[in-house]
Amino acid sequence: MAELKEARVPDIGGYDGVPVIEVLVAVGDTVQQDQGLVTLESDKATMEVPSPFAGVIRELKVAVGDEIAEGTVVAMIEPEAADEPAGSGKGAAKVDGMPAPGSQAKDSADAEPPRAQPAAASEETRTAETATAVEPDNVGSPDKLAQREIARASDAAGPHTPPVSFDADELLPGKVPYASPAVRLFARELGVDLMQVEGSQRGGRINKDDVQKYVKQAMQSDGASAPAPAGSGAGLSLLPWPKVDFAKFGPVETRELSRIEKISGANLSRNWAMIPHVTQFEDADITKLEKLRVDLNKENERAIAKGGATKLTMLAFLMKASVSALKKFPDFNASLDATGENLVLKQYFHIGFAADTPNGLVVPVVRDCDTKGVMEIAMETGELAAKAREGKLGPAQMSGGCFTISSLGGIGGTKFTPIVNAPEVAILGVSRASMQPVWNGDKFKPRLMLPLSLSYDHRVIDGAAAARFTTYLAQVLADMRRVLL
Repeated sequence: MAELKEARVPDIGGYDGVPVIEVLVAVGDTVQQDQGLVTLESDKATMEVPSPFAGVIRELKVAVGDEIAEGTVVAMIEPEAADEPAGSGKGAAKVDGMPAPGSQAKDSADAEPPRAQPAAASEETRTAETATAVEPDNVGSPDKLAQREIARASDAAGPHTPPVSFDADELLPGKVPYASPAVRLFARELGVDLMQVEGSQRGGRINKDDVQKYVKQAMQSDGASAPAPAGSGAGLSLLPWPKVDFAKFGPVETRELSRIEKISGANLSRNWAMIPHVTQFEDADITKLEKLRVDLNKENERAIAKGGATKLTMLAFLMKASVSALKKFPDFNASLDATGENLVLKQYFHIGFAADTPNGLVVPVVRDCDTKGVMEIAMETGELAAKAREGKLGPAQMSGGCFTISSLGGIGGTKFTPIVNAPEVAILGVSRASMQPVWNGDKFKPRLMLPLSLSYDHRVIDGAAAARFTTYLAQVLADMRRVLL
Protein backbone atom coordinates (compact mmCIF):
# COMPACT_ATOMS: atom_id res chain seq x y z
CA MET A 1 0.00 0.00 0.00
CA ALA A 2 1.36 3.42 -0.94
CA GLU A 3 1.88 6.04 1.71
CA LEU A 4 -1.36 7.75 2.68
CA LYS A 5 -1.69 11.46 2.11
CA GLU A 6 -3.90 14.01 3.83
CA ALA A 7 -6.68 15.87 2.06
CA ARG A 8 -7.08 19.15 3.91
CA VAL A 9 -9.58 22.01 3.73
CA PRO A 10 -8.04 24.69 1.50
CA ASP A 11 -8.54 28.45 1.70
CA ILE A 12 -12.28 29.06 2.19
CA GLY A 13 -12.23 32.81 2.50
CA GLY A 14 -11.21 33.05 6.16
CA TYR A 15 -14.22 31.21 7.55
CA ASP A 16 -13.87 29.18 10.76
CA GLY A 17 -16.25 26.67 12.30
CA VAL A 18 -17.97 25.86 9.01
CA PRO A 19 -20.32 22.86 9.40
CA VAL A 20 -20.09 19.76 7.23
CA ILE A 21 -23.56 19.15 5.78
CA GLU A 22 -22.74 16.26 3.44
CA VAL A 23 -20.08 13.60 3.07
CA LEU A 24 -19.85 12.79 -0.62
CA VAL A 25 -17.55 9.75 -0.47
CA ALA A 26 -17.06 6.60 1.60
CA VAL A 27 -14.03 4.57 2.68
CA GLY A 28 -12.90 2.47 -0.26
CA ASP A 29 -14.20 4.86 -2.92
CA THR A 30 -11.90 5.77 -5.78
CA VAL A 31 -11.84 9.53 -6.37
CA GLN A 32 -10.45 11.71 -9.13
CA GLN A 33 -8.48 14.89 -8.64
CA ASP A 34 -10.80 17.82 -7.76
CA GLN A 35 -13.71 15.44 -7.01
CA GLY A 36 -15.77 16.68 -4.06
CA LEU A 37 -15.14 14.95 -0.73
CA VAL A 38 -17.46 16.84 1.61
CA THR A 39 -19.85 19.78 1.35
CA LEU A 40 -19.55 22.75 3.70
CA GLU A 41 -22.20 25.36 4.34
CA SER A 42 -21.06 28.83 5.41
CA ASP A 43 -23.42 31.74 5.94
CA LYS A 44 -22.73 32.77 2.32
CA ALA A 45 -22.56 29.69 0.16
CA THR A 46 -22.30 25.94 -0.11
CA MET A 47 -18.74 24.80 -0.88
CA GLU A 48 -17.23 21.47 -1.81
CA VAL A 49 -13.81 20.46 -0.52
CA PRO A 50 -12.12 18.78 -3.49
CA SER A 51 -9.65 15.93 -3.49
CA PRO A 52 -6.17 17.32 -4.20
CA PHE A 53 -5.22 14.17 -6.14
CA ALA A 54 -6.68 10.96 -7.52
CA GLY A 55 -6.65 7.88 -5.32
CA VAL A 56 -8.59 5.66 -2.93
CA ILE A 57 -10.26 6.87 0.27
CA ARG A 58 -8.73 4.91 3.18
CA GLU A 59 -10.06 6.93 6.12
CA LEU A 60 -12.57 9.74 6.67
CA LYS A 61 -11.65 12.23 9.37
CA VAL A 62 -14.92 14.20 9.48
CA ALA A 63 -18.63 13.46 9.65
CA VAL A 64 -21.84 15.36 9.01
CA GLY A 65 -22.28 18.04 11.66
CA ASP A 66 -18.56 18.54 12.37
CA GLU A 67 -17.34 22.12 12.24
CA ILE A 68 -14.07 22.58 10.41
CA ALA A 69 -11.75 25.32 9.19
CA GLU A 70 -8.93 25.89 6.72
CA GLY A 71 -6.28 23.19 7.21
CA THR A 72 -8.56 20.58 8.79
CA VAL A 73 -7.80 17.04 7.58
CA VAL A 74 -10.87 15.69 5.77
CA ALA A 75 -9.64 12.29 4.61
CA MET A 76 -6.61 10.06 4.21
CA ILE A 77 -6.11 9.06 0.59
CA GLU A 78 -3.89 6.45 -1.00
CA PRO A 79 -2.83 8.34 -4.13
CA GLU A 80 -2.50 6.77 -7.53
CA ALA A 81 1.14 6.43 -8.51
CA ALA A 82 0.62 8.25 -11.78
CA ASP A 83 -1.30 11.11 -10.16
CA GLU A 84 1.07 12.26 -7.40
CA PRO A 85 2.33 15.64 -8.58
CA ALA A 86 4.69 17.35 -6.22
CA GLY A 87 2.99 19.67 -3.76
CA SER A 88 -0.48 18.28 -4.34
CA GLY A 89 -1.44 18.06 -0.69
CA LYS A 90 -3.87 20.95 -0.84
CA GLY A 91 -6.58 21.48 -3.42
CA ALA A 92 -8.41 24.55 -4.55
CA ALA A 93 -11.73 25.19 -2.85
CA LYS A 94 -14.75 25.07 -5.10
CA VAL A 95 -17.75 27.36 -4.86
CA ASP A 96 -20.63 26.28 -7.11
CA GLY A 97 -18.19 23.96 -8.90
CA MET A 98 -15.58 26.65 -9.65
CA PRO A 99 -12.11 26.98 -8.03
CA ALA A 100 -11.86 29.84 -5.55
CA PRO A 101 -9.43 32.60 -6.48
CA GLY A 102 -6.17 32.71 -4.60
CA SER A 103 -6.10 29.02 -3.72
CA GLN A 104 -2.65 27.48 -4.30
CA ALA A 105 -1.67 23.83 -4.18
CA LYS A 106 0.79 22.88 -1.43
CA ASP A 107 2.31 19.70 -0.17
CA SER A 108 0.38 18.36 2.80
CA ALA A 109 3.48 18.64 4.96
CA ASP A 110 3.38 22.42 4.43
CA ALA A 111 -0.34 22.77 5.02
CA GLU A 112 -1.36 24.92 7.93
CA PRO A 113 -2.71 23.13 10.99
CA PRO A 114 -6.40 23.53 11.76
CA ARG A 115 -7.18 26.82 13.41
CA ALA A 116 -9.38 27.24 16.45
CA GLN A 117 -12.99 26.81 15.53
CA PRO A 118 -15.17 29.48 17.14
CA ALA A 119 -18.79 29.63 16.11
CA ALA A 120 -19.03 31.49 12.83
CA ALA A 121 -20.60 34.91 13.33
CA SER A 122 -23.18 35.52 10.63
CA GLU A 123 -22.23 38.66 8.76
CA GLU A 124 -25.45 38.57 6.83
CA THR A 125 -28.72 36.82 7.54
CA ARG A 126 -28.43 33.21 6.37
CA THR A 127 -30.85 32.58 3.54
CA ALA A 128 -32.03 29.81 1.34
CA GLU A 129 -30.12 31.44 -1.34
CA THR A 130 -26.73 32.07 -0.05
CA ALA A 131 -26.62 28.43 -0.16
CA THR A 132 -26.15 26.89 -3.57
CA ALA A 133 -28.78 24.46 -4.77
CA VAL A 134 -27.40 20.91 -4.80
CA GLU A 135 -28.86 18.15 -6.91
CA PRO A 136 -30.66 15.41 -4.95
CA ASP A 137 -28.23 12.79 -6.27
CA ASN A 138 -25.51 14.34 -4.17
CA VAL A 139 -27.34 13.46 -1.00
CA GLY A 140 -27.55 9.72 -1.52
CA SER A 141 -30.38 7.43 -2.68
CA PRO A 142 -33.24 6.16 -0.48
CA ASP A 143 -34.14 2.47 -0.43
CA LYS A 144 -36.53 1.11 -3.04
CA LEU A 145 -39.55 1.18 -0.72
CA ALA A 146 -38.93 4.81 0.14
CA GLN A 147 -38.49 5.63 -3.54
CA ARG A 148 -41.89 4.14 -4.37
CA GLU A 149 -43.55 6.00 -1.50
CA ILE A 150 -41.86 9.25 -2.43
CA ALA A 151 -42.91 8.84 -6.06
CA ARG A 152 -46.55 8.35 -4.96
CA ALA A 153 -46.33 11.42 -2.73
CA SER A 154 -44.87 13.50 -5.52
CA ASP A 155 -47.63 12.40 -7.92
CA ALA A 156 -50.28 13.17 -5.35
CA ALA A 157 -48.84 16.61 -4.77
CA GLY A 158 -49.45 17.50 -8.40
CA PRO A 159 -47.41 20.02 -10.40
CA HIS A 160 -44.69 21.81 -8.47
CA THR A 161 -45.37 25.37 -7.36
CA PRO A 162 -42.85 28.16 -6.78
CA PRO A 163 -40.93 27.69 -3.53
CA VAL A 164 -41.65 31.09 -2.02
CA SER A 165 -44.59 31.45 0.35
CA PHE A 166 -45.18 35.01 1.51
CA ASP A 167 -46.00 33.91 5.03
CA ALA A 168 -44.62 36.18 7.73
CA ASP A 169 -44.07 33.25 10.11
CA GLU A 170 -41.95 31.45 7.52
CA LEU A 171 -40.00 34.55 6.57
CA LEU A 172 -39.04 35.67 10.08
CA PRO A 173 -35.35 34.76 10.63
CA GLY A 174 -36.07 32.81 13.83
CA LYS A 175 -38.63 30.62 12.10
CA VAL A 176 -36.86 29.67 8.89
CA PRO A 177 -36.42 25.86 8.73
CA TYR A 178 -32.87 24.75 9.54
CA ALA A 179 -31.91 22.64 6.52
CA SER A 180 -29.17 22.45 3.89
CA PRO A 181 -29.76 23.57 0.29
CA ALA A 182 -29.84 19.93 -0.84
CA VAL A 183 -32.57 19.10 1.68
CA ARG A 184 -34.55 22.19 0.70
CA LEU A 185 -34.38 21.17 -2.95
CA PHE A 186 -35.37 17.59 -2.07
CA ALA A 187 -38.35 18.86 -0.06
CA ARG A 188 -39.48 21.12 -2.89
CA GLU A 189 -39.33 18.18 -5.31
CA LEU A 190 -41.77 16.34 -3.05
CA GLY A 191 -43.93 19.36 -2.29
CA VAL A 192 -43.07 19.15 1.42
CA ASP A 193 -43.37 22.24 3.60
CA LEU A 194 -40.25 22.14 5.80
CA MET A 195 -42.07 24.18 8.44
CA GLN A 196 -44.02 21.01 9.21
CA VAL A 197 -40.94 18.75 9.47
CA GLU A 198 -39.17 18.11 12.77
CA GLY A 199 -35.39 18.00 12.51
CA SER A 200 -33.55 15.13 14.17
CA GLN A 201 -30.01 16.53 13.88
CA ARG A 202 -28.06 18.78 16.21
CA GLY A 203 -29.73 22.14 16.69
CA GLY A 204 -32.89 20.90 15.00
CA ARG A 205 -31.32 20.62 11.54
CA ILE A 206 -33.55 18.77 9.08
CA ASN A 207 -31.91 16.09 6.95
CA LYS A 208 -33.16 13.99 4.06
CA ASP A 209 -34.24 11.14 6.31
CA ASP A 210 -36.49 13.52 8.24
CA VAL A 211 -38.23 14.55 5.01
CA GLN A 212 -38.67 10.91 3.98
CA LYS A 213 -40.05 10.05 7.42
CA TYR A 214 -42.53 12.93 7.18
CA VAL A 215 -43.76 11.71 3.80
CA LYS A 216 -44.17 8.13 5.09
CA GLN A 217 -46.13 9.30 8.13
CA ALA A 218 -48.38 11.45 5.98
CA MET A 219 -49.13 8.51 3.70
CA GLN A 220 -49.76 6.12 6.58
CA SER A 221 -52.12 8.44 8.46
CA ASP A 222 -55.84 7.76 8.27
CA GLY A 223 -56.45 8.44 4.61
CA ALA A 224 -54.49 11.65 4.79
CA SER A 225 -53.23 12.97 1.49
CA ALA A 226 -49.71 14.10 0.75
CA PRO A 227 -48.56 17.31 2.43
CA ALA A 228 -49.68 20.54 0.85
CA PRO A 229 -47.09 22.07 -1.44
CA ALA A 230 -45.09 24.96 -0.12
CA GLY A 231 -45.96 28.27 -1.70
CA SER A 232 -49.70 27.54 -1.84
CA GLY A 233 -50.45 31.08 -0.69
CA ALA A 234 -52.17 30.02 2.55
CA GLY A 235 -50.05 32.23 4.83
CA LEU A 236 -51.56 35.51 3.58
CA SER A 237 -54.74 34.01 2.14
CA LEU A 238 -53.25 34.35 -1.33
CA LEU A 239 -54.58 32.40 -4.26
CA PRO A 240 -52.45 29.37 -5.19
CA TRP A 241 -49.96 29.84 -8.01
CA PRO A 242 -51.76 29.29 -11.35
CA LYS A 243 -51.28 25.83 -12.85
CA VAL A 244 -51.35 26.24 -16.59
CA ASP A 245 -50.53 23.82 -19.40
CA PHE A 246 -48.88 26.39 -21.63
CA ALA A 247 -48.34 23.81 -24.39
CA LYS A 248 -52.08 23.89 -25.09
CA PHE A 249 -51.74 27.39 -26.48
CA GLY A 250 -48.68 26.94 -28.66
CA PRO A 251 -45.09 25.72 -28.80
CA VAL A 252 -43.08 26.11 -25.59
CA GLU A 253 -39.55 25.46 -24.40
CA THR A 254 -38.53 24.76 -20.80
CA ARG A 255 -35.23 26.10 -19.47
CA GLU A 256 -34.05 25.27 -15.98
CA LEU A 257 -32.96 28.25 -13.91
CA SER A 258 -29.26 28.48 -13.20
CA ARG A 259 -28.02 28.12 -9.63
CA ILE A 260 -27.39 31.84 -9.39
CA GLU A 261 -30.89 32.60 -10.66
CA LYS A 262 -32.40 30.27 -8.06
CA ILE A 263 -30.33 31.86 -5.31
CA SER A 264 -31.24 35.36 -6.49
CA GLY A 265 -34.92 34.46 -6.62
CA ALA A 266 -34.96 33.26 -3.01
CA ASN A 267 -32.92 36.29 -1.90
CA LEU A 268 -35.10 38.83 -3.66
CA SER A 269 -38.34 37.25 -2.47
CA ARG A 270 -37.19 37.36 1.13
CA ASN A 271 -35.86 40.91 0.88
CA TRP A 272 -38.98 42.24 -0.83
CA ALA A 273 -41.29 40.53 1.68
CA MET A 274 -39.37 41.48 4.83
CA ILE A 275 -38.06 44.98 4.06
CA PRO A 276 -40.47 47.93 3.76
CA HIS A 277 -39.07 49.51 0.61
CA VAL A 278 -39.23 53.16 -0.42
CA THR A 279 -37.34 54.62 -3.40
CA GLN A 280 -36.04 58.18 -3.61
CA PHE A 281 -35.17 59.63 -7.05
CA GLU A 282 -32.64 62.34 -7.90
CA ASP A 283 -30.77 63.63 -10.95
CA ALA A 284 -27.06 64.44 -10.70
CA ASP A 285 -25.29 66.86 -13.02
CA ILE A 286 -22.20 64.94 -14.12
CA THR A 287 -21.19 67.22 -17.02
CA LYS A 288 -17.82 68.13 -15.47
CA LEU A 289 -17.24 64.67 -14.05
CA GLU A 290 -17.78 62.98 -17.40
CA LYS A 291 -15.39 65.43 -19.07
CA LEU A 292 -12.78 64.61 -16.41
CA ARG A 293 -13.30 60.88 -16.96
CA VAL A 294 -12.91 61.21 -20.74
CA ASP A 295 -9.84 63.44 -20.43
CA LEU A 296 -8.11 61.04 -18.01
CA ASN A 297 -8.77 58.10 -20.32
CA LYS A 298 -7.33 60.05 -23.26
CA GLU A 299 -4.21 60.86 -21.26
CA ASN A 300 -3.71 57.18 -20.54
CA GLU A 301 -4.90 55.94 -23.93
CA ARG A 302 -1.62 54.29 -24.91
CA ALA A 303 -1.09 52.70 -21.52
CA ILE A 304 -4.68 51.41 -21.55
CA ALA A 305 -4.20 49.91 -25.02
CA LYS A 306 -1.09 48.08 -23.82
CA GLY A 307 -2.78 46.87 -20.65
CA GLY A 308 -0.61 49.04 -18.44
CA ALA A 309 -3.46 51.21 -17.16
CA THR A 310 -7.13 50.84 -16.33
CA LYS A 311 -9.90 52.58 -18.20
CA LEU A 312 -11.89 54.75 -15.82
CA THR A 313 -15.61 54.09 -15.58
CA MET A 314 -18.36 56.16 -13.98
CA LEU A 315 -18.89 53.30 -11.51
CA ALA A 316 -15.54 54.03 -9.84
CA PHE A 317 -16.52 57.67 -9.30
CA LEU A 318 -19.94 56.57 -8.00
CA MET A 319 -18.34 54.27 -5.45
CA LYS A 320 -15.98 56.98 -4.22
CA ALA A 321 -18.81 59.52 -4.02
CA SER A 322 -20.98 57.00 -2.15
CA VAL A 323 -18.29 56.63 0.52
CA SER A 324 -18.41 60.38 1.10
CA ALA A 325 -22.22 60.24 1.47
CA LEU A 326 -22.04 57.22 3.79
CA LYS A 327 -19.60 59.07 6.03
CA LYS A 328 -21.91 62.07 6.22
CA PHE A 329 -25.02 59.91 6.82
CA PRO A 330 -23.80 56.91 8.90
CA ASP A 331 -27.25 55.32 9.26
CA PHE A 332 -26.94 54.29 5.60
CA ASN A 333 -23.73 52.41 6.44
CA ALA A 334 -25.48 50.16 8.94
CA SER A 335 -27.49 46.94 9.39
CA LEU A 336 -30.24 45.81 11.73
CA ASP A 337 -29.17 42.96 14.00
CA ALA A 338 -30.99 39.61 14.09
CA THR A 339 -33.46 40.87 16.72
CA GLY A 340 -34.41 43.89 14.65
CA GLU A 341 -34.02 46.06 17.76
CA ASN A 342 -30.44 47.32 17.36
CA LEU A 343 -28.65 49.14 14.55
CA VAL A 344 -25.06 48.05 13.85
CA LEU A 345 -23.10 51.08 12.60
CA LYS A 346 -20.09 50.03 10.51
CA GLN A 347 -16.76 51.80 10.65
CA TYR A 348 -15.60 50.37 7.32
CA PHE A 349 -16.70 51.10 3.76
CA HIS A 350 -17.04 48.01 1.56
CA ILE A 351 -19.09 48.78 -1.56
CA GLY A 352 -20.78 46.06 -3.61
CA PHE A 353 -21.71 46.38 -7.26
CA ALA A 354 -24.18 44.29 -9.23
CA ALA A 355 -22.43 42.35 -12.00
CA ASP A 356 -24.37 40.86 -14.89
CA THR A 357 -23.06 37.39 -15.84
CA PRO A 358 -24.24 34.70 -18.28
CA ASN A 359 -25.55 32.71 -15.29
CA GLY A 360 -27.30 35.57 -13.50
CA LEU A 361 -26.66 38.49 -11.20
CA VAL A 362 -23.88 38.46 -8.56
CA VAL A 363 -22.59 41.21 -6.25
CA PRO A 364 -18.80 41.42 -5.86
CA VAL A 365 -17.54 43.68 -3.07
CA VAL A 366 -14.69 46.20 -3.22
CA ARG A 367 -13.28 46.55 0.29
CA ASP A 368 -12.05 49.69 2.02
CA CYS A 369 -13.11 52.09 -0.73
CA ASP A 370 -12.39 54.99 1.64
CA THR A 371 -8.66 54.23 1.47
CA LYS A 372 -8.47 53.72 -2.31
CA GLY A 373 -8.27 56.17 -5.17
CA VAL A 374 -10.62 56.15 -8.15
CA MET A 375 -8.03 54.48 -10.39
CA GLU A 376 -7.47 51.66 -7.89
CA ILE A 377 -11.23 51.15 -7.48
CA ALA A 378 -11.68 51.03 -11.26
CA MET A 379 -8.94 48.41 -11.59
CA GLU A 380 -10.43 46.28 -8.81
CA THR A 381 -14.00 46.46 -10.15
CA GLY A 382 -12.70 45.39 -13.56
CA GLU A 383 -10.90 42.39 -12.10
CA LEU A 384 -13.88 41.33 -9.98
CA ALA A 385 -16.30 41.73 -12.89
CA ALA A 386 -14.08 39.50 -15.06
CA LYS A 387 -13.98 36.83 -12.35
CA ALA A 388 -17.76 37.08 -11.97
CA ARG A 389 -18.30 36.42 -15.69
CA GLU A 390 -15.98 33.41 -15.47
CA GLY A 391 -17.77 32.05 -12.37
CA LYS A 392 -14.60 32.28 -10.28
CA LEU A 393 -15.70 34.56 -7.45
CA GLY A 394 -15.11 33.14 -3.97
CA PRO A 395 -17.40 33.68 -0.94
CA ALA A 396 -15.04 36.25 0.58
CA GLN A 397 -15.29 38.38 -2.57
CA MET A 398 -19.08 38.57 -2.28
CA SER A 399 -19.42 39.18 1.44
CA GLY A 400 -19.10 42.06 3.88
CA GLY A 401 -20.78 44.70 1.73
CA CYS A 402 -22.10 47.88 3.39
CA PHE A 403 -23.86 49.46 0.40
CA THR A 404 -24.62 48.25 -3.12
CA ILE A 405 -24.66 50.05 -6.48
CA SER A 406 -26.66 48.62 -9.37
CA SER A 407 -25.73 50.45 -12.58
CA LEU A 408 -27.76 49.98 -15.75
CA GLY A 409 -26.33 53.05 -17.44
CA GLY A 410 -24.54 51.01 -20.06
CA ILE A 411 -27.81 49.40 -21.13
CA GLY A 412 -30.45 52.12 -20.90
CA GLY A 413 -33.54 53.18 -19.01
CA THR A 414 -34.44 56.30 -17.09
CA LYS A 415 -35.23 55.13 -13.55
CA PHE A 416 -35.90 51.87 -11.68
CA THR A 417 -36.54 50.63 -8.15
CA PRO A 418 -33.76 48.27 -6.99
CA ILE A 419 -34.43 45.83 -4.13
CA VAL A 420 -32.34 46.31 -0.98
CA ASN A 421 -29.62 43.69 -0.60
CA ALA A 422 -30.17 42.46 3.00
CA PRO A 423 -28.74 42.94 5.57
CA GLU A 424 -27.79 46.30 4.05
CA VAL A 425 -30.31 49.12 4.48
CA ALA A 426 -29.97 50.87 1.12
CA ILE A 427 -29.06 50.32 -2.52
CA LEU A 428 -28.32 52.84 -5.25
CA GLY A 429 -29.70 52.32 -8.76
CA VAL A 430 -28.06 54.23 -11.63
CA SER A 431 -29.62 54.65 -15.07
CA ARG A 432 -28.30 56.07 -18.34
CA ALA A 433 -27.18 59.70 -18.34
CA SER A 434 -28.72 62.04 -20.91
CA MET A 435 -28.31 65.64 -22.06
CA GLN A 436 -31.10 67.83 -20.70
CA PRO A 437 -31.86 71.54 -20.66
CA VAL A 438 -31.26 72.88 -17.14
CA TRP A 439 -32.26 76.38 -16.00
CA ASN A 440 -29.31 78.21 -14.41
CA GLY A 441 -31.29 81.28 -13.30
CA ASP A 442 -30.65 83.11 -16.52
CA LYS A 443 -31.15 80.63 -19.34
CA PHE A 444 -31.36 76.95 -20.17
CA LYS A 445 -28.05 75.20 -20.68
CA PRO A 446 -27.42 71.63 -21.85
CA ARG A 447 -26.20 69.47 -18.97
CA LEU A 448 -25.44 65.75 -18.73
CA MET A 449 -27.83 64.46 -16.05
CA LEU A 450 -27.47 61.08 -14.34
CA PRO A 451 -30.67 59.52 -12.88
CA LEU A 452 -30.23 58.07 -9.37
CA SER A 453 -32.70 55.72 -7.65
CA LEU A 454 -32.08 55.08 -3.94
CA SER A 455 -34.15 52.26 -2.39
CA TYR A 456 -33.98 52.07 1.39
CA ASP A 457 -35.27 50.18 4.42
CA HIS A 458 -37.95 52.42 5.92
CA ARG A 459 -37.50 50.79 9.34
CA VAL A 460 -34.08 52.42 9.58
CA ILE A 461 -34.23 55.41 7.23
CA ASP A 462 -36.98 57.98 6.90
CA GLY A 463 -37.85 59.91 3.78
CA ALA A 464 -36.17 63.15 4.85
CA ALA A 465 -32.85 61.37 5.46
CA ALA A 466 -33.08 59.65 2.06
CA ALA A 467 -33.72 62.97 0.32
CA ARG A 468 -30.74 64.55 2.08
CA PHE A 469 -28.55 61.57 1.13
CA THR A 470 -29.40 61.69 -2.59
CA THR A 471 -29.14 65.49 -2.67
CA TYR A 472 -25.66 65.38 -1.12
CA LEU A 473 -24.60 62.51 -3.41
CA ALA A 474 -25.71 64.53 -6.45
CA GLN A 475 -23.69 67.51 -5.18
CA VAL A 476 -20.58 65.35 -4.81
CA LEU A 477 -20.96 63.94 -8.32
CA ALA A 478 -21.39 67.47 -9.67
CA ASP A 479 -18.14 68.54 -8.00
CA MET A 480 -15.87 65.69 -6.85
CA ARG A 481 -13.75 68.20 -4.93
CA ARG A 482 -16.33 67.79 -2.15
CA VAL A 483 -14.81 64.33 -1.49
CA LEU A 484 -11.78 66.14 -0.07
CA LEU A 485 -13.85 68.04 2.49
